[in-house]
Amino acid sequence: MSLLVNRIDKKILKQKLQEENFTRKTISFYRYVDIQNPQQLRDDLFLMWSTLNCFGRIYLAHEGINAQMNVPEQNWDTFVTKLYELPYFKDVPFKHAVDGNGKSFYKLIVKVRDKIVSDGINDPTFNPANTGQYLNAVEFNDAIQKEDTIVIDMRNHYESEVGRFDRAFCPDADTFREELPLVIEHLKGQEDKKILMYCTGGIRCEKASAYFKHKGFKDVNHLRGGIIQYAKEVKEQGLESKFKGINFVFDERIGERITNDVLSTCHQCGKPCDTHVNCKNDDCHLLFIQCEDCAKTMKGCCTPECITISELPIEEQRELRKGRVKNGPECLSVYKSRLRPNLADILKNKLSLNKI
Repeated sequence: MSLLVNRIDKKILKQKLQEENFTRKTISFYRYVDIQNPQQLRDDLFLMWSTLNCFGRIYLAHEGINAQMNVPEQNWDTFVTKLYELPYFKDVPFKHAVDGNGKSFYKLIVKVRDKIVSDGINDPTFNPANTGQYLNAVEFNDAIQKEDTIVIDMRNHYESEVGRFDRAFCPDADTFREELPLVIEHLKGQEDKKILMYCTGGIRCEKASAYFKHKGFKDVNHLRGGIIQYAKEVKEQGLESKFKGINFVFDERIGERITNDVLSTCHQCGKPCDTHVNCKNDDCHLLFIQCEDCAKTMKGCCTPECITISELPIEEQRELRKGRVKNGPECLSVYKSRLRPNLADILKNKLSLNKI
């Protein structure tokens, strides 16, 4: 049987992607559906999509599928036909990338997980199928302007810092499972108010809306298809975009610009900026916002220590990583999420030292 994973070096794969002379469609889709044998379906999908030269990151679980992919345009019709032939995914709706950039994924990853969205919910009485009311772009725009509505961003803090709807409560959380209790606490005592929620593509809100109803909220609404679908409808219908800035996406593009509003600042110098980057030290890869000037000064890294490591020969970098537990106390990967250092102070100190 063929090896159902891709073992080619990522640098080679990225180079091949850039050299392609055809166009890819970047899409996402999800569906909550009872899948009896996720592992077998995983293998079948990997073989089918490999044949069609599809790339992406797909998660399968007994509760359904969560997929972000790109598909060669010449194989699009075949891709849709074959997917719809599977009863689990018949007529599943696709959300197409706003910017039309097909250089989003460079290899195919299909994984089986316990859940397609990790939620931390262990209540056997919770029914995820009892979702809230879907709203399209026109309905969401109308509802968001009413003062008695509460707007909730069901994404992570690094997503909302570069783009969000006006008046939205943006939880200071790193994961969806952290957000749920934070939002419930924020909304305590407001169970009778109209709740509007949104996320990137709709999958987190679908489950969150059901959970909020389970917790006693009466009027729960969520944006159908998330920000991706909202931006498409706004463009097609000539509507005003109430979402400002960049829609963070989990692929090589990192973000899709929805409006020209810049809502955030460089984490190192404080200039207006909304460009997310990963630290070039492969043993750090901290996600942070960095302007062009700081990218030059810091050589694409978050700290001087990471600059030093990133400039070592690759063999020495690998030796440093040997034997380390990923994200363990002795690992170089210390600058993660809540452990993020004050990058502005670090850059200021570096510049001061350079003047001595």
